[in-house]
Amino acid sequence: MTYKDTLDWMFSQLPMYQRQGNTAFKSDLSNTIKLVEHLKFPHLQFKSIHVAGTNGKGSTSHMLASILQEAGYKVGLYTSPHLKDFRERIKINGKEVSEDFVVDFIEKNKLFFETHALSFFEMTVGMAFEYFSKEQVDIAVIEVGLGGRLDSTNVITPEVSVITNIGLDHTQFLGTTLEAVAREKAGIIKPNIPVIIGETQNETKEVFNSIANQNNSRIIFADQEETQVYRSDLIGSYQKKNIVTVVQAIKQLSALGYKIVANHIEQGLLHVIQNTGLLGRWQVLNAKPKVVCDTGHNREGLLYVINQIQNENFDRLHVVFGVVNDKDLSSIADLLPKNATYYFCKPDIPRGLEADVLQTNLLPYGLVGMVYDSVYEAYKSALVEASENDFVFVGGSTFVVAEII
Repeated sequence: MTYKDTLDWMFSQLPMYQRQGNTAFKSDLSNTIKLVEHLKFPHLQFKSIHVAGTNGKGSTSHMLASILQEAGYKVGLYTSPHLKDFRERIKINGKEVSEDFVVDFIEKNKLFFETHALSFFEMTVGMAFEYFSKEQVDIAVIEVGLGGRLDSTNVITPEVSVITNIGLDHTQFLGTTLEAVAREKAGIIKPNIPVIIGETQNETKEVFNSIANQNNSRIIFADQEETQVYRSDLIGSYQKKNIVTVVQAIKQLSALGYKIVANHIEQGLLHVIQNTGLLGRWQVLNAKPKVVCDTGHNREGLLYVINQIQNENFDRLHVVFGVVNDKDLSSIADLLPKNATYYFCKPDIPRGLEADVLQTNLLPYGLVGMVYDSVYEAYKSALVEASENDFVFVGGSTFVVAEII
Protein backbone atom coordinates (compact mmCIF):
# COMPACT_ATOMS: atom_id res chain seq x y z
CA MET A 1 0.00 0.00 0.00
CA THR A 2 1.03 3.61 -0.53
CA TYR A 3 0.96 6.06 2.37
CA LYS A 4 -2.34 7.46 1.09
CA ASP A 5 -3.80 3.96 0.72
CA THR A 6 -2.72 3.18 4.27
CA LEU A 7 -4.38 6.29 5.69
CA ASP A 8 -7.53 5.69 3.67
CA TRP A 9 -7.76 2.21 5.15
CA MET A 10 -7.11 3.45 8.67
CA PHE A 11 -9.74 6.18 8.45
CA SER A 12 -12.44 4.29 6.58
CA GLN A 13 -12.22 0.78 7.99
CA LEU A 14 -11.83 1.54 11.66
CA PRO A 15 -13.85 3.86 13.89
CA MET A 16 -12.13 6.90 15.31
CA TYR A 17 -13.78 9.01 18.01
CA GLN A 18 -12.66 12.40 16.70
CA ARG A 19 -14.32 11.83 13.34
CA GLN A 20 -17.20 9.48 14.06
CA GLY A 21 -18.15 9.86 17.71
CA ASN A 22 -19.16 7.22 20.20
CA THR A 23 -18.81 4.19 17.89
CA ALA A 24 -15.07 4.46 18.50
CA PHE A 25 -15.24 4.42 22.30
CA LYS A 26 -14.04 1.24 24.00
CA SER A 27 -15.16 0.24 27.50
CA ASP A 28 -11.92 -1.45 28.60
CA LEU A 29 -8.23 -1.87 27.78
CA SER A 30 -8.41 -5.50 26.66
CA ASN A 31 -7.65 -4.69 23.02
CA THR A 32 -4.66 -2.53 23.92
CA ILE A 33 -3.33 -5.23 26.24
CA LYS A 34 -3.60 -7.78 23.41
CA LEU A 35 -1.92 -5.33 21.06
CA VAL A 36 1.13 -4.57 23.23
CA GLU A 37 1.55 -8.30 23.84
CA HIS A 38 1.42 -8.88 20.07
CA LEU A 39 4.04 -6.14 19.59
CA LYS A 40 6.25 -7.66 22.33
CA PHE A 41 5.59 -4.91 24.90
CA PRO A 42 7.32 -1.93 23.25
CA HIS A 43 5.95 0.47 25.90
CA LEU A 44 8.22 -1.20 28.47
CA GLN A 45 11.33 -0.24 26.48
CA PHE A 46 11.27 3.51 27.13
CA LYS A 47 10.50 5.92 29.96
CA SER A 48 7.49 8.20 29.68
CA ILE A 49 5.39 11.07 31.02
CA HIS A 50 1.61 10.65 30.88
CA VAL A 51 -0.51 13.79 30.32
CA ALA A 52 -4.30 13.96 30.75
CA GLY A 53 -6.81 16.76 31.29
CA THR A 54 -9.78 18.48 29.71
CA ASN A 55 -7.86 21.45 28.32
CA GLY A 56 -4.21 22.23 27.84
CA LYS A 57 -2.88 18.69 27.65
CA GLY A 58 -1.64 19.17 24.08
CA SER A 59 0.20 22.41 24.84
CA THR A 60 1.54 20.94 28.09
CA SER A 61 2.80 17.85 26.28
CA HIS A 62 4.60 19.94 23.66
CA MET A 63 6.14 22.21 26.32
CA LEU A 64 7.46 19.21 28.23
CA ALA A 65 8.92 17.71 25.07
CA SER A 66 10.57 21.00 24.11
CA ILE A 67 12.23 21.40 27.51
CA LEU A 68 13.51 17.83 27.48
CA GLN A 69 14.88 18.35 23.97
CA GLU A 70 16.73 21.47 25.14
CA ALA A 71 18.21 19.34 27.93
CA GLY A 72 19.68 17.03 25.31
CA TYR A 73 17.29 14.10 25.55
CA LYS A 74 15.90 12.14 22.61
CA VAL A 75 12.20 12.76 23.13
CA GLY A 76 9.20 10.96 21.72
CA LEU A 77 5.93 12.86 21.55
CA TYR A 78 2.55 11.25 21.04
CA THR A 79 -0.49 13.56 20.73
CA SER A 80 -3.91 13.67 19.10
CA PRO A 81 -5.72 14.67 17.01
CA HIS A 82 -3.61 15.83 14.09
CA LEU A 83 -4.45 18.95 12.11
CA LYS A 84 -2.93 18.44 8.65
CA ASP A 85 -1.15 15.09 8.49
CA PHE A 86 -1.58 11.92 10.54
CA ARG A 87 2.18 11.83 11.20
CA GLU A 88 1.88 14.90 13.47
CA ARG A 89 0.69 12.48 16.15
CA ILE A 90 4.04 10.68 16.44
CA LYS A 91 7.29 12.65 16.60
CA ILE A 92 10.83 12.36 17.90
CA ASN A 93 12.58 15.64 18.67
CA GLY A 94 9.98 17.43 16.57
CA LYS A 95 10.42 15.24 13.50
CA GLU A 96 7.36 13.35 12.35
CA VAL A 97 7.38 9.58 11.93
CA SER A 98 8.19 8.63 8.35
CA GLU A 99 5.54 7.62 5.84
CA ASP A 100 7.43 4.37 5.31
CA PHE A 101 7.20 3.44 8.99
CA VAL A 102 3.42 4.10 9.00
CA VAL A 103 2.92 1.95 5.89
CA ASP A 104 5.18 -0.88 7.09
CA PHE A 105 3.61 -0.98 10.56
CA ILE A 106 0.08 -1.25 9.17
CA GLU A 107 1.02 -3.84 6.53
CA LYS A 108 2.86 -5.96 9.09
CA ASN A 109 0.01 -5.91 11.62
CA LYS A 110 -3.09 -5.49 9.42
CA LEU A 111 -4.34 -9.03 9.91
CA PHE A 112 -4.07 -8.66 13.69
CA PHE A 113 -5.94 -5.33 13.58
CA GLU A 114 -8.75 -6.82 11.51
CA THR A 115 -8.99 -10.03 13.54
CA HIS A 116 -9.31 -8.13 16.81
CA ALA A 117 -11.31 -5.18 15.40
CA LEU A 118 -8.90 -2.63 16.80
CA SER A 119 -9.93 1.00 16.73
CA PHE A 120 -8.02 3.71 14.89
CA PHE A 121 -6.78 5.05 18.19
CA GLU A 122 -5.65 1.68 19.55
CA MET A 123 -3.51 0.85 16.55
CA THR A 124 -2.11 4.38 16.43
CA VAL A 125 -1.03 4.09 20.06
CA GLY A 126 0.61 0.76 19.22
CA MET A 127 2.39 2.41 16.29
CA ALA A 128 3.74 5.16 18.55
CA PHE A 129 4.94 2.69 21.17
CA GLU A 130 6.73 0.57 18.56
CA TYR A 131 8.33 3.60 16.93
CA PHE A 132 9.62 5.03 20.21
CA SER A 133 10.94 1.62 21.23
CA LYS A 134 12.64 0.99 17.89
CA GLU A 135 14.21 4.45 17.85
CA GLN A 136 15.33 4.09 21.48
CA VAL A 137 14.03 7.40 22.78
CA ASP A 138 15.25 8.49 26.20
CA ILE A 139 11.74 9.47 27.24
CA ALA A 140 8.35 9.91 25.55
CA VAL A 141 5.59 12.37 26.39
CA ILE A 142 2.32 10.50 25.92
CA GLU A 143 -0.91 12.50 25.71
CA VAL A 144 -4.16 10.81 26.66
CA GLY A 145 -6.71 10.70 23.84
CA LEU A 146 -9.98 10.57 25.77
CA GLY A 147 -10.47 10.42 29.53
CA GLY A 148 -7.71 8.47 31.20
CA ARG A 149 -8.76 5.30 33.01
CA LEU A 150 -9.92 3.51 29.84
CA ASP A 151 -7.73 5.35 27.34
CA SER A 152 -5.53 3.16 25.14
CA THR A 153 -2.41 4.95 26.36
CA ASN A 154 -3.10 3.85 29.94
CA VAL A 155 -0.91 0.76 29.82
CA ILE A 156 2.26 2.74 30.50
CA THR A 157 3.90 3.28 33.88
CA PRO A 158 5.31 6.80 33.57
CA GLU A 159 7.96 8.69 35.50
CA VAL A 160 5.33 11.27 36.38
CA SER A 161 1.63 11.70 35.64
CA VAL A 162 0.13 15.09 34.76
CA ILE A 163 -3.54 16.12 34.85
CA THR A 164 -3.94 19.68 33.60
CA ASN A 165 -7.51 20.49 34.65
CA ILE A 166 -11.06 19.17 34.70
CA GLY A 167 -14.05 20.42 32.71
CA LEU A 168 -17.24 19.00 31.28
CA ASP A 169 -16.38 17.51 27.91
CA HIS A 170 -17.24 14.16 26.33
CA THR A 171 -19.86 13.81 29.05
CA GLN A 172 -21.49 10.86 27.26
CA PHE A 173 -18.37 8.86 28.13
CA LEU A 174 -16.78 10.52 31.14
CA GLY A 175 -19.74 11.62 33.26
CA THR A 176 -21.86 14.71 33.76
CA THR A 177 -20.19 16.13 36.88
CA LEU A 178 -16.69 17.44 37.46
CA GLU A 179 -16.21 14.77 40.12
CA ALA A 180 -17.11 11.99 37.69
CA VAL A 181 -14.80 13.36 34.99
CA ALA A 182 -12.01 13.72 37.55
CA ARG A 183 -12.32 10.03 38.49
CA GLU A 184 -11.86 9.05 34.85
CA LYS A 185 -8.85 11.34 34.38
CA ALA A 186 -7.38 10.16 37.71
CA GLY A 187 -7.26 6.67 36.22
CA ILE A 188 -3.75 7.52 34.97
CA ILE A 189 -2.45 7.82 38.55
CA LYS A 190 -0.18 4.82 39.13
CA PRO A 191 1.15 3.29 42.36
CA ASN A 192 4.13 5.22 43.77
CA ILE A 193 4.28 7.54 40.73
CA PRO A 194 4.04 11.30 41.47
CA VAL A 195 1.11 13.16 39.92
CA ILE A 196 0.91 16.86 39.05
CA ILE A 197 -2.55 18.47 39.10
CA GLY A 198 -2.51 21.70 37.09
CA GLU A 199 -5.49 23.49 38.62
CA THR A 200 -6.97 23.16 42.09
CA GLN A 201 -10.74 22.89 41.83
CA ASN A 202 -13.02 22.48 44.84
CA GLU A 203 -15.14 19.86 43.09
CA THR A 204 -12.19 17.64 42.15
CA LYS A 205 -9.52 18.14 44.80
CA GLU A 206 -10.80 15.38 47.10
CA VAL A 207 -11.15 12.96 44.20
CA PHE A 208 -7.50 13.41 43.27
CA ASN A 209 -6.28 13.32 46.87
CA SER A 210 -8.21 10.12 47.54
CA ILE A 211 -6.97 8.26 44.46
CA ALA A 212 -3.39 9.48 44.96
CA ASN A 213 -3.47 8.27 48.57
CA GLN A 214 -4.80 4.86 47.49
CA ASN A 215 -1.83 4.59 45.13
CA ASN A 216 0.72 5.96 47.58
CA SER A 217 1.45 8.62 44.97
CA ARG A 218 2.82 12.01 45.85
CA ILE A 219 0.37 14.66 44.64
CA ILE A 220 1.36 18.22 43.76
CA PHE A 221 -1.21 20.91 42.96
CA ALA A 222 0.87 23.06 40.62
CA ASP A 223 -1.04 26.29 41.17
CA GLN A 224 -0.41 26.04 44.91
CA GLU A 225 3.36 25.93 44.48
CA GLU A 226 5.76 28.84 44.09
CA THR A 227 6.90 28.84 40.49
CA GLN A 228 9.32 31.12 38.66
CA VAL A 229 7.67 33.12 35.90
CA TYR A 230 8.64 31.97 32.40
CA ARG A 231 7.67 33.28 28.97
CA SER A 232 6.73 31.06 26.05
CA ASP A 233 6.31 31.34 22.31
CA LEU A 234 2.81 29.91 22.87
CA ILE A 235 1.37 33.35 23.38
CA GLY A 236 -2.19 32.78 24.57
CA SER A 237 -2.61 34.16 28.09
CA TYR A 238 -4.15 30.82 29.09
CA GLN A 239 -0.74 29.20 28.57
CA LYS A 240 0.41 30.67 31.90
CA LYS A 241 -1.46 27.89 33.71
CA ASN A 242 0.11 25.26 31.48
CA ILE A 243 3.58 26.67 32.13
CA VAL A 244 3.09 26.40 35.90
CA THR A 245 2.01 22.77 35.46
CA VAL A 246 4.98 21.98 33.21
CA VAL A 247 7.52 23.52 35.59
CA GLN A 248 6.26 21.37 38.47
CA ALA A 249 6.44 18.25 36.30
CA ILE A 250 10.01 19.11 35.34
CA LYS A 251 10.89 19.52 39.03
CA GLN A 252 9.71 15.97 39.65
CA LEU A 253 11.82 14.69 36.77
CA SER A 254 14.84 16.56 38.15
CA ALA A 255 14.27 14.90 41.52
CA LEU A 256 14.41 11.55 39.69
CA GLY A 257 17.85 12.37 38.28
CA TYR A 258 17.06 13.99 34.94
CA LYS A 259 19.64 16.68 34.15
CA ILE A 260 17.42 19.70 33.52
CA VAL A 261 18.52 23.20 34.53
CA ALA A 262 16.78 26.57 34.49
CA ASN A 263 18.18 27.49 31.06
CA HIS A 264 16.69 24.32 29.54
CA ILE A 265 13.29 25.29 30.92
CA GLU A 266 13.62 28.87 29.69
CA GLN A 267 14.77 27.94 26.18
CA GLY A 268 12.34 25.04 25.92
CA LEU A 269 9.36 27.24 26.69
CA LEU A 270 10.56 29.95 24.30
CA HIS A 271 10.98 27.49 21.40
CA VAL A 272 8.03 25.11 21.69
CA ILE A 273 6.83 25.70 18.13
CA GLN A 274 10.34 25.47 16.65
CA ASN A 275 11.23 22.34 18.65
CA THR A 276 7.98 20.42 18.31
CA GLY A 277 6.01 21.88 15.39
CA LEU A 278 2.90 22.57 17.46
CA LEU A 279 0.02 24.10 15.49
CA GLY A 280 -3.31 25.71 16.29
CA ARG A 281 -2.75 27.21 19.76
CA TRP A 282 -3.54 30.94 19.48
CA GLN A 283 -1.80 30.77 16.12
CA VAL A 284 -1.54 34.11 14.34
CA LEU A 285 -2.22 33.62 10.62
CA ASN A 286 -2.27 37.23 9.42
CA ALA A 287 -1.36 40.70 10.71
CA LYS A 288 -3.74 43.15 8.98
CA PRO A 289 -6.41 42.22 9.72
CA LYS A 290 -5.15 40.18 12.63
CA VAL A 291 -6.29 36.59 12.15
CA VAL A 292 -5.97 34.03 14.94
CA CYS A 293 -7.06 30.41 15.13
CA ASP A 294 -7.30 28.23 18.21
CA THR A 295 -8.39 24.63 18.73
CA GLY A 296 -10.14 25.30 22.07
CA HIS A 297 -13.63 23.86 21.67
CA ASN A 298 -15.25 23.04 25.04
CA ARG A 299 -16.52 25.54 27.60
CA GLU A 300 -13.28 25.87 29.53
CA GLY A 301 -11.13 26.03 26.40
CA LEU A 302 -13.34 28.62 24.73
CA LEU A 303 -13.49 30.69 27.90
CA TYR A 304 -9.72 31.09 27.81
CA VAL A 305 -9.86 31.99 24.12
CA ILE A 306 -12.71 34.52 24.47
CA ASN A 307 -10.89 36.21 27.35
CA GLN A 308 -7.83 36.50 25.14
CA ILE A 309 -9.89 38.02 22.31
CA GLN A 310 -11.29 40.60 24.71
CA ASN A 311 -7.74 41.73 25.49
CA GLU A 312 -7.13 42.53 21.82
CA ASN A 313 -7.63 45.97 20.29
CA PHE A 314 -9.76 46.01 17.14
CA ASP A 315 -12.62 47.82 15.44
CA ARG A 316 -14.87 44.87 14.56
CA LEU A 317 -14.81 41.19 15.41
CA HIS A 318 -15.38 38.46 12.82
CA VAL A 319 -15.79 34.83 13.93
CA VAL A 320 -15.48 31.88 11.55
CA PHE A 321 -17.22 29.19 13.54
CA GLY A 322 -18.08 25.51 13.14
CA VAL A 323 -18.63 22.58 15.50
CA VAL A 324 -19.22 18.83 15.54
CA ASN A 325 -22.76 17.48 15.70
CA ASP A 326 -22.56 16.10 19.25
CA LYS A 327 -21.52 19.46 20.66
CA ASP A 328 -23.80 20.73 23.44
CA LEU A 329 -24.21 24.25 22.11
CA SER A 330 -26.00 25.40 25.25
CA SER A 331 -22.75 24.79 27.17
CA ILE A 332 -20.79 27.33 25.10
CA ALA A 333 -23.28 29.72 23.47
CA ASP A 334 -23.38 32.19 26.37
CA LEU A 335 -19.60 32.63 26.12
CA LEU A 336 -19.55 33.64 22.48
CA PRO A 337 -19.32 37.40 21.83
CA LYS A 338 -22.59 38.97 20.66
CA ASN A 339 -20.84 42.00 19.17
CA ALA A 340 -19.38 39.95 16.34
CA THR A 341 -20.22 38.96 12.79
CA TYR A 342 -20.38 35.17 12.46
CA TYR A 343 -19.47 33.05 9.46
CA PHE A 344 -21.11 29.69 10.15
CA CYS A 345 -19.58 26.63 8.51
CA LYS A 346 -19.44 22.85 8.75
CA PRO A 347 -16.10 21.08 9.21
CA ASP A 348 -15.55 18.60 6.40
CA ILE A 349 -16.00 15.40 8.41
CA PRO A 350 -19.02 13.08 8.87
CA ARG A 351 -19.38 14.35 12.42
CA GLY A 352 -19.60 18.03 11.41
CA LEU A 353 -22.77 19.97 12.30
CA GLU A 354 -24.56 21.49 9.32
CA ALA A 355 -23.93 25.22 9.15
CA ASP A 356 -27.61 26.15 8.85
CA VAL A 357 -28.43 24.09 11.94
CA LEU A 358 -25.63 25.86 13.81
CA GLN A 359 -26.97 29.25 12.70
CA THR A 360 -30.53 28.38 13.81
CA ASN A 361 -29.43 27.09 17.20
CA LEU A 362 -27.26 30.11 17.99
CA LEU A 363 -29.71 32.78 16.85
CA PRO A 364 -31.66 32.74 20.17
CA TYR A 365 -28.40 33.69 21.90
CA GLY A 366 -28.10 36.84 19.80
CA LEU A 367 -25.34 35.42 17.59
CA VAL A 368 -25.92 36.55 14.04
CA GLY A 369 -24.21 35.60 10.81
CA MET A 370 -24.37 33.97 7.41
CA VAL A 371 -24.11 30.31 6.42
CA TYR A 372 -21.31 29.16 4.11
CA ASP A 373 -20.80 26.01 2.09
CA SER A 374 -17.38 25.27 3.53
CA VAL A 375 -14.85 26.41 6.10
CA TYR A 376 -12.74 27.85 3.31
CA GLU A 377 -15.65 29.89 1.90
CA ALA A 378 -16.46 31.22 5.37
CA TYR A 379 -12.85 32.14 6.00
CA LYS A 380 -12.47 33.79 2.59
CA SER A 381 -15.60 35.87 3.18
CA ALA A 382 -14.38 36.97 6.61
CA LEU A 383 -11.12 38.19 5.09
CA VAL A 384 -13.02 40.12 2.41
CA GLU A 385 -15.33 41.76 4.96
CA ALA A 386 -12.65 42.61 7.51
CA SER A 387 -10.77 45.90 7.45
CA GLU A 388 -7.15 46.26 8.50
CA ASN A 389 -8.06 47.15 12.08
CA ASP A 390 -10.53 44.30 12.54
CA PHE A 391 -9.94 40.96 14.24
CA VAL A 392 -10.80 37.58 12.72
CA PHE A 393 -11.05 34.51 14.92
CA VAL A 394 -11.32 30.99 13.51
CA GLY A 395 -12.39 28.14 15.78
CA GLY A 396 -15.11 26.12 17.45
CA SER A 397 -13.57 22.80 16.43
CA THR A 398 -10.14 21.31 15.83
CA PHE A 399 -11.38 20.36 12.37
CA VAL A 400 -12.30 23.94 11.45
CA VAL A 401 -8.79 25.07 12.38
CA ALA A 402 -7.26 22.17 10.45
CA GLU A 403 -8.89 23.32 7.23
CA ILE A 404 -7.41 26.81 7.21
CA ILE A 405 -3.87 26.53 8.59
